[in-house]
Parts: sequence; C-alpha cells; structure tokens
Amino acid sequence: MGRPTIADIARRAGVSKGAVSFALNGRPGVSEATRARILGVAEEMNWRPHSAARALGGARADAVGLVIARPARTIGVEPFFSQLLSGLQAVLSARAVALHLMVVEDTAAEIEVYRGWASEHRVDGFIVVDLQVKDPRLPVLDELGLPAVVLGGPGKGGNQLRIWADDREAMLSIVDYLAAIGHRRIAHLAGLPHFQHTQRRIRALRDASRRLGLEEAVSVPTDFSDAEGAAATRTLLSRARRPTAIVYDSDVMAVAGLGVAGEMGVAVPGELSIVSFDDSVLARIVHPPLTALSRDTFALGEQVARSLLAALDEAGPGRDLQMPTPRLTVRESTSPPGAVPAGPPEASSGASPAGPAGPVDASPAGPPSGSAAGSPAGSVAGSPGRVDAARIVDSGSEPV
Repeated sequence: MGRPTIADIARRAGVSKGAVSFALNGRPGVSEATRARILGVAEEMNWRPHSAARALGGARADAVGLVIARPARTIGVEPFFSQLLSGLQAVLSARAVALHLMVVEDTAAEIEVYRGWASEHRVDGFIVVDLQVKDPRLPVLDELGLPAVVLGGPGKGGNQLRIWADDREAMLSIVDYLAAIGHRRIAHLAGLPHFQHTQRRIRALRDASRRLGLEEAVSVPTDFSDAEGAAATRTLLSRARRPTAIVYDSDVMAVAGLGVAGEMGVAVPGELSIVSFDDSVLARIVHPPLTALSRDTFALGEQVARSLLAALDEAGPGRDLQMPTPRLTVRESTSPPGAVPAGPPEASSGASPAGPAGPVDASPAGPPSGSAAGSPAGSVAGSPGRVDAARIVDSGSEPV
C-alpha cells in the first residue's frame, strides 16, 4: 500500500473527507468522539501530513537548510564542519526541527538550491556559511524573505543575522607570538580567496608584518584540502630561504604540512614551526601536537541554531552576535627558529621559551631586539621552488 491519504482514513473511519480534515487540523466541526476515532485510524495507518499540503495551509516545514559550496571530498575530512553540524543538530533535534544539508560545487548551484527549497516550502529558514566578498547570496536571501543566520564577519549587505568571531585578532595573536619567539619569515597557507575570513587573515598578516618589521610574510590561497596544503608546503620548503614558520587555515592542511616536513627531513619545531587555525582532536593526536587557535565549534553551532529558531519564533528583531575570539594554545609544534627539539618533559634540560601548553596572550610591543627589517610583506625571494607572490589576494579595502 502506498502513502495513506485523507480519503483512505475517511473510508476506514466511516466519515467524510471534510470531517477527517477538521480532525487532523484541530478545527471545530466534529464531535470529540469522532475526532478521537479519526486520529486513532490515522495513527494505525501511520499517516503523516504531506509537506506540500502543509505549506499550502501555511504550516511550518519544521526544517532549516544548510548548503555548503565546497568540494564534497574536502568537507568529508574537515573537523570544523563535523563539530559545527553536531552543535546545530543538538539544538534543532531538541525542537524536532530537521536540518536539510546539501553540498554543491559552486555558489550558483547554492543559490539554485535556496530558490528551490523556498519555492517548495521545504525549509523555514537558512544557515549560511563561508561569507564572501560582495556575497551574491545575500540579495537572493532577502528576496526569498525567509529568516537566515549567516556565519561570518560583520559588514554591509543583506538583512540577515550574523554570528562571527574576530578572524583578524586571531591571526594577529598568532603572528605576534611567532615574532616574539624570533620568527622573521612567516608563510600563511590560506583558504579560498573570495571568502571574507580569508581576506581578513591575509590582511592581518600583512599589517602585522609591517608593524613588526618581519623579513617576509606571504599568503598562499588554497582550497583547504590536504592535497593543496601538502603541495604548497612542499613548494615553500623547497626554497633556498624557506619560511621558519607556517600558519595553516585548517588543521587538515596543517597535518598534511607536518607530514611533508617529515618527508623532506625538515625538523618540527627545530627547523619549522607549524600553527593551525583550527584546533580539533586531529591537531592534538599528531606528533608533535600542533599549536592552534582553540574555540568551541560545537557551542558555535548551538548558538547559530538557537538564533535561527528565535528568528523563526519571531522572538524579536535579531542582532549580530560576536563570539569569543579563538585563543592561541601553544603546543610542541612551535619553538624559536633553529632551536634544538626538546626531548620528553622528564628529559628536558630547560624550559621551553614558549611556556607550557595552553592559552597564551601573545601581544608583544614590537619586533624582537636585533631583528632586521627586510623585504616588504608578501615579497618572495626567487628560487627554483618559489611561490609566486602574485597569488596573494587582497581586495584593498574591507570586504562588504
């Protein structure tokens, strides 16, 4: 037997289809005894309301939508998204609200999914990630008129509620810490260049380099994958004057870079310090464990879900919400450049200059004494394995 209909229930209960409609929708027009009999039959037949019919009647879909325009293979190994989804589900499931998730290849496909889900009344609202420079999705969401929460930085454009953490301050904390322990050549393996958070991190490194008088600071965009992270690391480490520290925009890329360093015989942290912008279990179980920016991504997902549910409940006008800036947690993957790697704690002859593992406040007043200011930020010395500085992406103004 196919999906039971109102007509099927009416026949079994011995009533009209109108009576069934009144009973199922809680409307007056039938006696309580008839209502109870109809509801009992509907339960026996495992009847559930059709989503299109519910939409026509103005009922909620009891679902929200999340569309991610990144390569599916990359998403599958990204701890950030698994933690974010877990936090979303923890709150949504408690309210019996479903999460419709779709991974697509580009922004145009993402917009088409938004239009389709809205026209078919499949979702009551949207969660939007990876805020872009001059994001084309925001006017479309305004046009569709459904509540939306955007996970990304503050800025102009769109009427959506935004939840964000300060990527600029987070990057500055990394660069200040690395400069404080003596690093003068720092590379940054960034994410996709059209993302606002990528632009903010690139700009923060450039500004810190000028302030601290670094010899070199270069940002290389990638697609966040382990393959591109490994390839870019191999190119950087093949240079005649390679960086003494690399900052990765994801822990997946950082772990891939750690593997390349081992393959090339570059000691971490003795010859190369590694920092990850994400701090998952992955960053803590490798050897050496990675210095990383720590944040509660599960709690971030919970907050996004709560904010969207409040918007759906019309609990009041939404407001942008800034989450705590991720804190730098220092582990064994960083040390002063040229330092001899220490042995196990019990065999170490001295304290690590970086201090104990844990959150640190890395805010030096300026460059370490004796450092020499060299080429401008973003410049790259030529070598057979050079990274082209022209790949650095900077829109020149705060993205909107």
